[in-house]
Amino acid sequence: MWNDHELSKMVDGGIPFPMLSDAGGGVGTLYNVYDPEAGVENRGRFIIDPDGIIQGYEVLTPPVGRNVSETIRQVKAYQLVRNSGGTEATPSGWTPGKKTLKPSPDLVGNVWKEWKVSED
Repeated sequence: MWNDHELSKMVDGGIPFPMLSDAGGGVGTLYNVYDPEAGVENRGRFIIDPDGIIQGYEVLTPPVGRNVSETIRQVKAYQLVRNSGGTEATPSGWTPGKKTLKPSPDLVGNVWKEWKVSED
């Protein structure tokens, strides 16, 4: 219904992937976003890695929308970290092409030497 009556008017030709419905809130209950009294799920997004581990999530109440650009940024950051084998970490506000951090015991308490807020 959302795709037919809303998204198809926002995205020319509709979205290029199928949308699923969680009738009864089974999946929403598993992820703790289903409100059984209202019979709806709170808005949420979950970043799940190829091993099935939730790496990130955000749950918002209905009046506040999500930021798709931020979700894409986070997916790219998780991919970089995973592909580096854990030898790189992304600081606050990191975007592709920006400086990463090299996790080590020496970095603890010294992030300020390696990364500045102005680089965000």
